[in-house]
Amino acid sequence: MQTKLAYFLRNRVYAYFRRRMSSFNYNSCIDVSQEVSEALRSHSPVVALESTIISHGMPYPANLQTALQVEEVIRNQGAVPATIAVIKGRVKVGLDQEMLSEFASLKTPAVKTSRRDFPYVLSKGLNGGTTVAGTVIVSSAVGIKVFATGGLGGVHRGGEMTMDISADLTELGRNPVTVVSSGIKSILDIDRTLEYLETQGVCVVTYGQNKNFPSFYTPESGLEAPYNVETPAEAAALIEKLLQLRLNSGILLAVPIPEAEAMEGGEIEKAINTAVKEAEDHGIRGKEVTPFILNQVISLTGGRSLASNIALIKNNAKVGAQVALELARIQKNSSLQSSSEGVFQSLHGTSVEQCATKSPLIVVIGGSVLDSVVAVKETSIL
Repeated sequence: MQTKLAYFLRNRVYAYFRRRMSSFNYNSCIDVSQEVSEALRSHSPVVALESTIISHGMPYPANLQTALQVEEVIRNQGAVPATIAVIKGRVKVGLDQEMLSEFASLKTPAVKTSRRDFPYVLSKGLNGGTTVAGTVIVSSAVGIKVFATGGLGGVHRGGEMTMDISADLTELGRNPVTVVSSGIKSILDIDRTLEYLETQGVCVVTYGQNKNFPSFYTPESGLEAPYNVETPAEAAALIEKLLQLRLNSGILLAVPIPEAEAMEGGEIEKAINTAVKEAEDHGIRGKEVTPFILNQVISLTGGRSLASNIALIKNNAKVGAQVALELARIQKNSSLQSSSEGVFQSLHGTSVEQCATKSPLIVVIGGSVLDSVVAVKETSIL
């Protein structure tokens, strides 16, 4: 028994703590806020947020107001928001209000930052708004599993000729992160984007009672996803199985915009077509296309598309937080169960089920230790 106990302590307990410590030794280029770090260490729910919405998606001060409101939505659901951005050449995970305010009102525009841009932006000490792709990369690096945003990038209209395909799709195919969005930005080719996601091995799921795939500003695109889930618990169970299989690919959870906030399909399509034509006429190319078209659509719709955009982001943040909460609950229960079963089998050389058929064996090892994690919200304790 002493030999088995020593083996258990050396190979299970010590190894476990070594892994735990190393898993939170973040990349030297990444600064994780204390709040987010503590949440990750305690397996509390965390929801990542991108920063191109702040730097490129909306004008000031609407960008700052939306960022603060979205974070508040996540906190109200019981999760921790983790806005990700590059500030003065450092990748930041979790921005406080002062940092958000400064980032939202930069006089020199931030660089739209995806995988290819990180080396340059960091080496030059620049500010960068992380795209969906950039945010997925950082989320995966620090262990955040759920990321809420407005819409996913994709294959641009005419992409079969220009080969203009967002890196968002590639990164979602190589990182185990779940992106909660209102589908794919409707200024893109949704049909071809769904085909590309299939090629990348991304699990595409709609959130609701049917498989109707949303079209960002409107609840339906006329296309269907392969699957649908109806509750945060179902979505969390899906994510947990993805993680258990270690597929190293992600999930797109497509959440339709609430009906009350949706735009009329014909109106928004007309505005998008006009904006796309203007982008072509002005010779807009590369990563400048999406911000240009979105701004033109805002102008052409008299600001109504911006209101819809803000509403769907808040709704996605709410759903994302609920899913993160359920995922944290599943993983904590799973961790407790696997830990207790591992202890039992290490000490007795048999499983709980196998031992149930044999004579009971009681083992007392000195004492018991129960770890408790307490999050104190009050500023002072009497």
